[in-house]
Amino acid sequence: MRITIIGAGAIGSAIASFLVRQPEVTQVQVCDARARNLQELHDRLQTSRLRSFQIDARDHGVLEPILQGSQVVISAAPPQLNPALARLCLELGVNFCDMGGNDQIVRKELDLHEEAVKRAVWIVPNCGLAPGLVNILSLHGIDQFDEVEAAYLRVGDVPLDPHPFNFRISWSAEKVIEDYTNPVQLIREGQLETVEPLTGMERIRFGEPFGEMEAFYTAGGLSTLAEQLAGRIQVLDYKSVRWPCHASQMRFVLGLGFGEPRSIDVRTHLTYRDVLVRRMRQRLGGHYEDAVLLRIAIHGRKNDQPCTLLYEMVDRYDQEQQISAMRRCTAIPTALVALMIASGEVKGGGALPPEQVVPRDRFYRRLIEHGLPITHRWYEGYVDVTHPDPERALAEPPASDKKGRKRQPASSR
Repeated sequence: MRITIIGAGAIGSAIASFLVRQPEVTQVQVCDARARNLQELHDRLQTSRLRSFQIDARDHGVLEPILQGSQVVISAAPPQLNPALARLCLELGVNFCDMGGNDQIVRKELDLHEEAVKRAVWIVPNCGLAPGLVNILSLHGIDQFDEVEAAYLRVGDVPLDPHPFNFRISWSAEKVIEDYTNPVQLIREGQLETVEPLTGMERIRFGEPFGEMEAFYTAGGLSTLAEQLAGRIQVLDYKSVRWPCHASQMRFVLGLGFGEPRSIDVRTHLTYRDVLVRRMRQRLGGHYEDAVLLRIAIHGRKNDQPCTLLYEMVDRYDQEQQISAMRRCTAIPTALVALMIASGEVKGGGALPPEQVVPRDRFYRRLIEHGLPITHRWYEGYVDVTHPDPERALAEPPASDKKGRKRQPASSR
C-alpha cells in the first residue's frame, strides 16, 4: 500500500511517523517545498519505506506523477490548497483526505460529491481532531441510543505549563484567529442557530493537574455536523477547553481590532490580523509540552429510561517520542481514515466528512488499539458535561430497547 502525504510540517511528519510503522503500508511518500523538513523526517524515521520529494504543492505538473499509484493522498498543506489538490486527485482516480480547517474551503471539496461518486473516489475532508475525531465519536455514541436529545462536545489542546499567556499555539495562529472571530453554528430546540465566538462561558473540571478549566464557543469544531443533525437532535454544541482567563484575554485583544483583515495604513500591505499572527507565532509558538482534553456527553433514552453516554480522553505529551498530544490526536485519526480507505474497507466513493464514511464502531476500536486513551461510560439520568461524577457511572450499559422501536438514524450511513 502506497500513501502520499503533502506537507512535512508538524502534522504531516506525525502522520508519516505513524504510517511507516503500519505493516500494511509498503511506502510513504512525503512532499514538501522545504528540504529541511524532509531531511529531519528522514533522520528521525530512518526507514526505507519513506520517500521524499522537494516540491511545491501548487506545481501540479510535477506533483501529478508522484501521486499516481497512491491508494490515498493525505493533505497536511495549508487549507486553501486543498480544493485544488482534491480536484487533482479526483482526476487521477486517487482517494484524498485532509484535516479541514476552514468550513468555506471544505464546502468546495464537498461540492465534488457527485463526480466522486461516479469515479468511485473518496474525497474526505475534516479528518483531524476537531472536526474529525469528535464528530465520529459523537455519531458513534448517537448510534447507541433509541432516542437522542442532546450532544455536548468539549475539546481543547492546552500547555502543561500555562504561563504567561494561558495558551500556546499547537498548529496555526491563523486558524486560532478564525475560530475566535467567525460565527459559531450550533443546534438549539432542533434548529440551526448562529452565536458569537468567545461566548457561552462555562467552567469544566478535569483531573489534576488541570482542575477547573474554562470552555466557550469557537467556530470550526463541528463543521458540517450541525447541518447533518438539525431536526434530529434538540441540542448540539461545541466548545473549546482552555486554561481560565484565556477567553477574556482574547476578547480584549480582538476588541482592539487586531483580528481585522484591513490594512494598518496606506504605506503598508500588512493588516492588523497579519501583525497579530506574527506576534502570536513569536510569543506563543515553538516547542512545549501539552495535553489534549476531550469530553463528549450525549443525552438520550434507552429502553424508555433517560441516560447519558460520556466519552473522555486526556492525552499528554509523549516524552519518549518527543511528540505533542495535539499532533498525536490529529495524526492518528487522519491516518486511520486514510488506511480504511486505502485498504478498500470503505467501498464506493463520494465527497463526505469522515463521520459519514468510515465504519464508526471499527474506527473507535482502532483508535484505542493505536494508543489514544479514550474511555466511555454510561450513566443513569442526565449528567452535566462540565462536572460528571464517576461514582454515578453504571456497571454496564443500559439494556437495549425491548419494545422494537426503530431507532432514528443519525446520519446517512
